[in-house]
Amino acid sequence: MSRARADEEEYWHSSKFRAFTFDDEDDELSQLKESKRAVNSLRDIVDDDDDDLERVSWSGEPVGSISWSIKETASGSTSSLDGRDSSLQKGSSSYAALPKQASSYSLSSLFKGRNKLSSFQSLSDALTDTGVKNYAPELRRPKAEYKDYSSDWSPKDTVRRMQRGKVCSLERFRSLQDKLVLLDEAVAGHDGNVITAVLIFLKRTLRREILFRELEVRQVALCHLIHFLRETGEQKFLLDLLRFLDRTEEVALSQYREHLNIQDVEKRREFLKGCIGLPFSAEDTSHIQDHYTLLERQIIIEANDRHLEMAGQSELFRKYPRKASILNMPLVTTLFYSCFYHYTEAEGMFSSPTNLKKTFKIPDKQYVLTALAARAKLRAWGDVDALLTTKNWLGYTKKKAPIGFHRVVEILQRNNAPVQVLQEYVRLVEDVETRLNLATKYKCHDVVIETYRDLKDRIQLTAYKCKVERGSAEEEKIHSILSNTQIRWKN
Repeated sequence: MSRARADEEEYWHSSKFRAFTFDDEDDELSQLKESKRAVNSLRDIVDDDDDDLERVSWSGEPVGSISWSIKETASGSTSSLDGRDSSLQKGSSSYAALPKQASSYSLSSLFKGRNKLSSFQSLSDALTDTGVKNYAPELRRPKAEYKDYSSDWSPKDTVRRMQRGKVCSLERFRSLQDKLVLLDEAVAGHDGNVITAVLIFLKRTLRREILFRELEVRQVALCHLIHFLRETGEQKFLLDLLRFLDRTEEVALSQYREHLNIQDVEKRREFLKGCIGLPFSAEDTSHIQDHYTLLERQIIIEANDRHLEMAGQSELFRKYPRKASILNMPLVTTLFYSCFYHYTEAEGMFSSPTNLKKTFKIPDKQYVLTALAARAKLRAWGDVDALLTTKNWLGYTKKKAPIGFHRVVEILQRNNAPVQVLQEYVRLVEDVETRLNLATKYKCHDVVIETYRDLKDRIQLTAYKCKVERGSAEEEKIHSILSNTQIRWKN
């Protein structure tokens, strides 16, 4: 009893912590060293007993013995058969159980991090060894994902697969009959991409004479091939095809289109001169002749204007420098250029607008519209008035606009014409509603007041009085009209 009491007193008065002194080592460092020494001692114990340890299975029999191997093989086969039977009953797939292999890891290898066969840095490295086989079965890919290049597809099936975007080889169609059946199936499918793909295959594998002869009786495929050749620029092949079909006009037009690829102006002019003799229709021949004449005029005008611009002799060129060359420009652009820079020239000059109008038979509407735009841009209002003024056989003058005075007003307003000029042409608009809309839109007050007066609409005239400035001449004019007792108002 006294001994137990002494032990209890010693327990309560003792402590595992010591007082701090500068001579003592760091507690954590000392604990680390003690742990390291414990591990090393345990490793020595395991190493010493490693050779004496006998590996046994969970049943207690030594691993690697004959009886153990027989039992493991039998148990593996039984478990595999049981697994397959259960999978068939359940209707789901399962994997056959693999026979258990003898483990090459011992207790010492787990502590030391290595085995007798190979060396690992840690236990995790040992368990994740890349040398261990993966027994998971490989899943079979769907058959639809395989791209079949060699199956004996019929022409109809091949066309259907091509329509769905599948890759198909057309090289197995070797005979002429198979190729023509394939083309007919592609045409019957009404898919332009498939038809073009088959035509490219036939173009590559058939002689031209045979291909042209078969396409002559297949107009849909023929149109697809002609369009394809034009888009790809295969000019020689296209010309041979058109000559075989005896389409002389199309041959001439195809040759004429080649001028677009000629950059040099003089060479293009000579080429166009040679195109005049090609077998065009009568209408097309006149167009080719006009094209050649226009380019010839443009060359002359460009040479003269470039000289004037460089010499600085023309005030118009100094005030409005040219932004581009006139060469290879359309006829309307050339007419606008002439109306802008050469409007006052005599008719005998190549650059005169009237000469261009007479030579190329430009309609009055087109000429007035182009000349009006050019002179309004220069704010030459006198030329605009002269352009729209005509004389009859008695010598009387009259304003006339083939394009309509409403379009004249719009063009003038777009070029910032003053109100006085706009009012003169707004009055000439025949339709009353259009005239009122234009006059109100562009603030031509006099035209609005005069129109309401002619319509004898007192209410509208009174309402419009609020839209003009107070004390202005327009307000005085409205007062004067409203106070006129001789006007019989409608309302």
